[in-house]
Amino acid sequence: MSADRPFAGALQDVPEPPGVSIVIPAYNEESVIRQCLIAAIYQSVPAEEIIVVDNLSTDRTARIVRQMQQEYPESPIILLRQGDTQGLIPTRNHGLNNATGDVVGRIDADSVLEPDWVEQVQKAFIDPSVAAATGPVVYYDMPMRRFGLKADDKMRQLMLRLAKHQYHFLFGSNMALRRTAWETIRDEACLDPKDEMHEDIDLSLHLFEHDLKVQYLPQMVSGMSARRLEDSPRDYRYYVQRFDRTYKAHNVKKMALKAPMVVFFSVYFPAKLLRAIHTANSAQGARRGGA
Repeated sequence: MSADRPFAGALQDVPEPPGVSIVIPAYNEESVIRQCLIAAIYQSVPAEEIIVVDNLSTDRTARIVRQMQQEYPESPIILLRQGDTQGLIPTRNHGLNNATGDVVGRIDADSVLEPDWVEQVQKAFIDPSVAAATGPVVYYDMPMRRFGLKADDKMRQLMLRLAKHQYHFLFGSNMALRRTAWETIRDEACLDPKDEMHEDIDLSLHLFEHDLKVQYLPQMVSGMSARRLEDSPRDYRYYVQRFDRTYKAHNVKKMALKAPMVVFFSVYFPAKLLRAIHTANSAQGARRGGA
């Protein structure tokens, strides 16, 4: 019996993995919401709840979510409606405020989580010093996906080095917050009614102001669409300049942090061409398969 006691004590010292909620803001996402939810359901470790927050959608988004609640009754899919204000930030906030997990994951409606995403998030947050975490993405509707994942990971690692590890930025398509960290900053997070900023970087800067640690995890992988490349050059430029507007709102003046803007500007036309070729090849293959 005495030989068993140290072993039992060691088991008791292992912290219990935190429960994870997943929040998905959605506005007119009927084309992608189903694949997003399927990936969130089929996890190696299940999420405590999967919350879709419908923001005044005029398409079939809410209907598809309700259908999936019926198809997967064993899965904790919750549909909420945020109908007071049009916009990502109030919709995101509504989801985060209603989540009950110890950790709240926040992804986009076009995100497709890797099967071990919840498991990786749990591993990260066993460390009590971690207030938030983020990881790289793979663009599932682009060619050379694994190369793209490595490139995305390298870019995010570069941002950490350029910031001299002072700022660790969350990425809205693939992020998680400890619920207590969200409760600390939620009344300070910018509402951005003019929709001019990067809401994920805004959250990161508010976390930094409270000395709350953001961890970057290469193993925490989500897929996302490269549909941003469908924007016109003018709209894409406005999107990229959100970095600068967010920094200015927080009086952040590190020139090195402008590096992502340079990268995003430089890849727009080559990536847009690659996406067009990939889309055309995929459509041609689908026609052949249907012939």
